[in-house]
Amino acid sequence: MRIFTIILLFLGLNQLMYSQDSKPTISITYSNINQIEVLKKIEASTNYKFYFQEEWFDKTVLISGSFQNKTLDEVLSKIFKDTDLNFFVDKNKIIFTKNSVIYNKYPVKGTTDPRNIQTPVFFQQYDSINKNASNVKDNQIALIGKEQVEETEVEFYTLSGNITDMKDNKPLADVNVKVKNTKISATTDASGFYSLKLPTGINTIEVESLIYKNTSRKIMIYSNGTLDFSIIEKINHLDEVVVKGKNSQNIRTAITGVTTLEAEGLKNIPVVLGERDILKVALTIPGIKTAGEGSSGFSVRGGKEDQNLVLLDNATLYNPTHLFGFFSSINPYTINKVDIYKGGIPTEFGGRLSSVFDITSKNGNVDKITGEGGIGPVTSNLTASIPVVKGKASLLVGGRATYSDWILKSLDDENLKNSKASFYDLFAKYNHKINQNNSVEGTVYYSKDAYNITPDSLYKYSNRLISLKWKHNFSEKTNSELNVTNSEYKFNINYDSANPESFIFKYKIDETQASVKFNTSFNAKHKFTYGIQTKLYKVNPGEMTPNGSSSLIIPVKVDNEKGLESAVYFSDKFQITDKLLLDIGARYSLYAALGESTQKIYQENVPLTPSTVIEERNYGNNEVINTSGGFEPRIGLRYIIDPSFFIKAGFDKNFQYIHLLSNNSTQAPTDTWKLSDLNVKPESGLQYSLGLFKKLDDQDIELSLEGYYKTSKNILDYKVGANIILNQDLETELLQGDGKAYGVEFLLKKPNGKLNGWIGYTYARTFIKLDSKFYDEKVNNGDFFPANFDKPHDLSIVMNYKFTHRYSFSTNFVYQTGRPVTYPIGKYNFNGAEYTLYSDRNKYRIPDYYRLDIGLNIEGNHKIKKLAHSFWNISIYNVLGRNNPYSVFFVTEEGKIKAYKTSIFAVPIPTITYNFKF
Repeated sequence: MRIFTIILLFLGLNQLMYSQDSKPTISITYSNINQIEVLKKIEASTNYKFYFQEEWFDKTVLISGSFQNKTLDEVLSKIFKDTDLNFFVDKNKIIFTKNSVIYNKYPVKGTTDPRNIQTPVFFQQYDSINKNASNVKDNQIALIGKEQVEETEVEFYTLSGNITDMKDNKPLADVNVKVKNTKISATTDASGFYSLKLPTGINTIEVESLIYKNTSRKIMIYSNGTLDFSIIEKINHLDEVVVKGKNSQNIRTAITGVTTLEAEGLKNIPVVLGERDILKVALTIPGIKTAGEGSSGFSVRGGKEDQNLVLLDNATLYNPTHLFGFFSSINPYTINKVDIYKGGIPTEFGGRLSSVFDITSKNGNVDKITGEGGIGPVTSNLTASIPVVKGKASLLVGGRATYSDWILKSLDDENLKNSKASFYDLFAKYNHKINQNNSVEGTVYYSKDAYNITPDSLYKYSNRLISLKWKHNFSEKTNSELNVTNSEYKFNINYDSANPESFIFKYKIDETQASVKFNTSFNAKHKFTYGIQTKLYKVNPGEMTPNGSSSLIIPVKVDNEKGLESAVYFSDKFQITDKLLLDIGARYSLYAALGESTQKIYQENVPLTPSTVIEERNYGNNEVINTSGGFEPRIGLRYIIDPSFFIKAGFDKNFQYIHLLSNNSTQAPTDTWKLSDLNVKPESGLQYSLGLFKKLDDQDIELSLEGYYKTSKNILDYKVGANIILNQDLETELLQGDGKAYGVEFLLKKPNGKLNGWIGYTYARTFIKLDSKFYDEKVNNGDFFPANFDKPHDLSIVMNYKFTHRYSFSTNFVYQTGRPVTYPIGKYNFNGAEYTLYSDRNKYRIPDYYRLDIGLNIEGNHKIKKLAHSFWNISIYNVLGRNNPYSVFFVTEEGKIKAYKTSIFAVPIPTITYNFKF
């Protein structure tokens, strides 16, 4: 009996102990609601009460889940696992804290002093701290990450974030972020992103920039987390930096011949018709020139117009100009910056021999509605930024149009004076930061031009592109970027339908590209960039159809062309020592010409003519016609002699599989593109470069001297009198030869102070050789001769003087050697007929070009609380009235050959432009 009583007592005590240790459970199911709604649902079905601040929760994140007979700790731990929120259970009260942990027992083993017990009161002083450094007082500590109750042996955590301009939320590149009193540092990338590896505990983060005010934040880091900074521009630098060549970027990278232009700093430069134009300003940079005023193309270090890759948000822009080249086709208020690579081209870019213009558009403001616009004598434009998801997503939209043909009436060229022209462009960009590791961007762009030089013809051309980008951070060391783009350029000519020979001519090129790029910071010495990309070309070379039922034109269509260009690449930025940086990379490109197509096979060892065709081969859809490709090494080296003086050297090789066909000496909207195939070889080029860079800190002056030497093969040219439009035997009109170019570029730049600007000078020569064993395919006896864009001397002076913070005076002077031209030098009779005798090709030159522009810039007052901030620009383009030649041509009148010169702007052009920002 006693034993039975003891057993019952034991079982009763055991049951009592079990009931005291067990915790109550709950059951809950929820779907697509935010975390606050989940807590309210728990409150409604239990006697628990939650205490928190709503601003700690992201209400846009919707969650779903189901728990059956789970403890409250299990439920809440699951729901808030990926947040920086902790919770403390005090009977039926649940208290949330941001980052920190509330302890109900001694956190230090062996401690008996009750003063070491941390209470909720200790943490409340941190609860409302905003992690955005611009909203936190300097004497407060920002808590990063989520403190864990369990002890951890992790000694380092990753802190990452974004640096933006407080004024317009623009991401800031090349800003230095470091940890005070340590060697830990990082530099923001093009999207303003940085990442640091920090020791556990308290750290002081310092943000430093030459242009923006330095700032710092003291943090307590518990785990991996984020800290964003929004910094403000230094007052004494406002609007003084006209162009930033990014000396910090020059020091940081080993790539030669790279220049960065930021659109915000270009408003003080006087340009034609008062229109802010980042590509026109690029022409004042040494090594970049145009064949003539009114030309839509440009030459970089002696390269042809088609050897420049122009990208807008990674999508190819085939014609970057409006109105005969007078305006850029991109709304200046949508541009953030353009990186111009004219020396060493990074391995991620390919397909062109001379340069890359990597244009990046602005991201919209995710916090408030902002906008910018301008009203000028020829164009007006407006850009607006609209937040879509507060703090995370925004939409940037812009539009621009011309509304008058009056300027054409003032031109000296009779053809242009009697012409009409109009254009417009539209732009939209959506950017969304999903979380710290994922963000997406989407860009849509469309532009259209219409003009007629004679009353019986109408020309139209348009650009259209779409770009999608997904950025993902795999870890603090590796991130990726996936891009999918599509570009289209087309034009048509509508000839008068009342004429029996009226016609409609159409042309189109379409390009679709997919690429993925990875960046890995392997360690302090090695940073890898690698990826793969593929691009599909589709070309309609031209088709002519009758315009109207009375037209006698017979329809003609040239076979479509298709090509696939793919590449893999890898580069290593190798920091050998503190002074020596090596950027070495390799790219392998492979091109395949694809059917459906008919290719002609010609006799060997005879000139290509229609009569030497021996076979026609038919290829089915997507059947490989032929392949070509090769290895493209890229090497850059930078050595710092002292902090203000360094040297760079570089070498790169490139292949180009697409060619521009033009009979003109300057690029025109109706020029067409031709893909490589059986009879047209890819172009290839080598470039060697060497540069010296010096900064005079005491005078805030930057100097650079850079030289280059380039060789190229299979450069495309034409036979005399070549017909390249709707020619089924086009290869019989083409010549391919060798090219060489060399030059020295000098730049003196003063980016800050009351007087700021730059002086750029280039001495450069460009030659081409068209040699063959057949006389009909020789030009100038097979010797090197100056190319159309050979201009030995090129001088640009851009200066801005600030009288006050609101008033400044700007001037722009340009001088260039006249471009080469072929002159008639006599005439002769043969078999009773009279013929004109011409000089060797490009033996003579048109007169030299020079122009002076001036401008007065007036800013509105700098009050912060204004509906809109204004900016007036009063400028005179070609203030000297210089009658610069646009072209020289010859006609025979009454048996005599007469020379004529045409000019574009032969008189001063005054303009007044009003710009505003809100």
